[in-house]
Amino acid sequence: MKRRYWIFVFMFLLATINYVDRVALSVSSTPIAAEFGISKVELGYLFSSFLWLYVVCLVPMGMIVDKLGTRTVNAAGIGLWSIATALTGLATGFGMLIATRVVMGVGESTTYPAAGRVIREWIPLKERALFTAIFNGGAYFGPALGGLVLAGLVGAIGWRMTFLICAAIGFVWLLAWMIWFRKPEEVSWLSDEERAFILRERNGSAGATPADGHSIGLRGLLSSPSMLGLMVTQGCAVYTQYFFLTWLPNYLQTERGMSILKSGALMSLPFIGAVILTVLFGKLSDSMLDEESARVGGRRRLGALCMLFGSVILMTPLVDNVYLVLVLITIALGGVASAVALNIAMVGDLLRTSADCGRATGLLILGGNIFGIMAPIVTGYVVQSTGSFNMAFVVAGALLAFGAATVFLLARTPIGPSESEAALAVRTA
Repeated sequence: MKRRYWIFVFMFLLATINYVDRVALSVSSTPIAAEFGISKVELGYLFSSFLWLYVVCLVPMGMIVDKLGTRTVNAAGIGLWSIATALTGLATGFGMLIATRVVMGVGESTTYPAAGRVIREWIPLKERALFTAIFNGGAYFGPALGGLVLAGLVGAIGWRMTFLICAAIGFVWLLAWMIWFRKPEEVSWLSDEERAFILRERNGSAGATPADGHSIGLRGLLSSPSMLGLMVTQGCAVYTQYFFLTWLPNYLQTERGMSILKSGALMSLPFIGAVILTVLFGKLSDSMLDEESARVGGRRRLGALCMLFGSVILMTPLVDNVYLVLVLITIALGGVASAVALNIAMVGDLLRTSADCGRATGLLILGGNIFGIMAPIVTGYVVQSTGSFNMAFVVAGALLAFGAATVFLLARTPIGPSESEAALAVRTA
């Protein structure tokens, strides 16, 4: 195995732990709601609370990643959110639950901006979609693992001890990260041949500027139609992701009458399916594109197709069989996971300089979570007012269809000026 693939493993495990910690609340929602007397609407706010500061911190964290580097910022992030996860298990009321989830969101806001910089520092262009598919696959493997394992733990040892175990796992990852992760120029465990390959191939050649190229800043990024289109598309995908991440266990428990253990086990199936599908689509994307096509948003075609796959959840209100519902949810999650991964890869493809990769990825994830922060709340109101989840599925499916059109039409031009345009701007300034 090529040694750079250990970076794939590191980042996959980071995303997995990130989402295990997020889904722990969803899996535990029924006993927590019973213990503290929490209504459906209050539960919706609790589910979304970790996003409140998460979305605020994404772009600043991206700028900090660009300044301080991936190793330091990622370490601080997982340390903070693991502490917050442990404190969730010690919560004494609804207010403390909200507070710990808000702090957890601050810690988790480092993960995706840091991954964006890892892509430009470590990953050759022809491996980017595979890397982002594997990395983002952790966002779906985490809930799958949570559904299988955390549901059993909650039933066996209670929700409080389950949160403490989740926190401990984060600290184990942190220790390994601090021991082994550096830039490819600095690590001792790469061969000279592989190090030279990474440094040669990570920026490509067609229209790429050097790794230390001039930053175009937030204004330059936000003036790009491609950047704006990717942000909107990411939002449409992440809305559905968080709808399932936060409400799927409760949907299976309350509307389908399942126990915590059974709902947790069945919840894991769509997320496992999503991991498999996103890796397959990522590999397919890399194999279909040459460098020139990637630089002009060639991945957007497959991304739009994945979003359309996801919109099959529009059929969910018409289906009574719970196992057929799970098939539809699996297809939807697979499409969403693949689209999210391809969007992250497209940011790396379209950026002309790596000086902005942290903040650009932060903007992308911000776009996603502006929509995502609303999913748990909107769903809570919809379910409480209509008495069912049917309209919630319709909203999510319609957004996915809109996102497919957005990415196809807008994500087609490089982000930032070319070298000649940048030089001219400097001479005329």
